[in-house]
Amino acid sequence: MAAASSSRPPKTPITLTNNLNPKNFQEEAEEEERDILLSRASHLTRQEVLRRRSQRLRQLAKCYRDHYWALMEDLRVQHRLYYWRFGVSPFKRDAGDERESSALEDDNNGGNGGLKNNRQCAFMGCKLKPMALTTFCHLHILSDSKQKLYKPCNYVIKSAQAGPITCGKPILRSTAPSLCSVHFQKAQKHVTRALKKAGLNVSSSSKLAPKFHVIVAEYVRQIQAKRRALQKANRNKAVVKEESAS
Repeated sequence: MAAASSSRPPKTPITLTNNLNPKNFQEEAEEEERDILLSRASHLTRQEVLRRRSQRLRQLAKCYRDHYWALMEDLRVQHRLYYWRFGVSPFKRDAGDERESSALEDDNNGGNGGLKNNRQCAFMGCKLKPMALTTFCHLHILSDSKQKLYKPCNYVIKSAQAGPITCGKPILRSTAPSLCSVHFQKAQKHVTRALKKAGLNVSSSSKLAPKFHVIVAEYVRQIQAKRRALQKANRNKAVVKEESAS
């Protein structure tokens, strides 16, 4: 078992299969010669133009296919190297796995380490394992000024004098709306409650979801109702002040 472990990932030989057909190769050579001859002509017939375009389209498609499969092969190799260096998961593992992996890395790196061995998050007081290619865990990834993949949750938890206090949990930057999973469910409940007040029952999954203009109309109605209540309260205060002044 000791001989099986190595500081380098096992190399998988890249086998390139030669699927060249002599007949196809001969046809391609003839088409290239014909294309060279026609490239010097001042006038071409419609069939010759279409034939040259078809040939170039096939050549371009072949280049794209070769480039695609070369990228796929490189992705497979890089994927294996990523797993070898950083492990399968960036999250916290069991203590036994942690000790085993740290001992294995010490053996592979000669004790002092060819790679930087960051076993804990760089955030003060956090003992979670950092994510790959960073020194912060998932909870504190927003502390990394160089990261571009995450953004904070914008759900307003409470209001303060300095401004609204938001959730701030890290979510993917492509997430829309900018809410974490917990607060996204809360927002859905708020919308469902507002629609029920408007007489729309959306609890059943068999019914179609309300259209966007219905939701907007309900929000506008609630805003107008709040404004009317505020105006009525202000009028009552003004009447009380006039009576007290008289």
